[in-house]
Amino acid sequence: MKTLLLIDANSIIHRSFHALPPFTAPGGDPSGAVYGVASILLKLWREERPDYAVALFDRPEPTFREKKYAEYKAQRPPAPNELISQLIETHNLFSAFGIKTFEEPGYEADDLIATCAEKFRGIKDLKVVILTGDRDTLQLVHDPDIAVRTFKKGVSETMTYDEAAVREKYGLEPNQLIDYKALVGDPSDNIKGVPGVGPKTATEWLQRFGALDNLYDNLEKDEKIKKRLGPFRKEAELSRELVILDRAAPIRASDIEELKITSGDNNDGVIMDYFKKMGFETLLKRLGNSSEPTVEKKKRPKSRQTSIF
Repeated sequence: MKTLLLIDANSIIHRSFHALPPFTAPGGDPSGAVYGVASILLKLWREERPDYAVALFDRPEPTFREKKYAEYKAQRPPAPNELISQLIETHNLFSAFGIKTFEEPGYEADDLIATCAEKFRGIKDLKVVILTGDRDTLQLVHDPDIAVRTFKKGVSETMTYDEAAVREKYGLEPNQLIDYKALVGDPSDNIKGVPGVGPKTATEWLQRFGALDNLYDNLEKDEKIKKRLGPFRKEAELSRELVILDRAAPIRASDIEELKITSGDNNDGVIMDYFKKMGFETLLKRLGNSSEPTVEKKKRPKSRQTSIF
């Protein structure tokens, strides 16, 4: 089975930026986040290199969600300049690994990921793996062809979500997570949800009724739910519109072969030259000794899944 790796670039860059010390490249530019992403890619390539990959980026322009709800992500402070410069620089890192990059004004990286996953998931003998620093894309998980790999701690320990792992974590199916967040909200994105409804209540309701629409269709059958949920239908439906990912965003790829990795072997000269330019001496040593496991690989706990690739 071949693998398409969809990389949530902004989320793993942000995670690396906050998880690692503020390294600087030989020219004095900040490079800690770039180093973190490079380390993640090198680890993945050495475990088992995917056949296809694309890195998806957010854009600075307002998205369709902000046009719908002005307070969307309004609580977030502006990105510092040292992070912005590294968001730009990682395009060069992905290019060195032979990975194309996509971004589209008005859409978030998650929408482009959802569109790519939907577009290519039906290809025979192809597995789609989403690499992300958050869990917003868990709604896309679908056995056996779409899985999400996210980070448990820092940028070294990861876990892979299939449908069973989502059920174990949330007690719900992946597609129910849309209505779950519509009810509980998402503080990280400033999505309010329904006042007073927490994770336990939302899970119980969705386990009982299946979906948000079913909840509203059956309010007359439960006076307690009617009292808590009835006055807030508008808020719940707006939250659902903000949470659900667009699976029909414009992407610049009509064929999976356009996403084929063009380079990226462990000893590839392009990667080595890039690491030298950035002063990534530790990664150069790792690159030159492909037979020795990385520190991250030694620490990786055993999993019921032998490999995502």
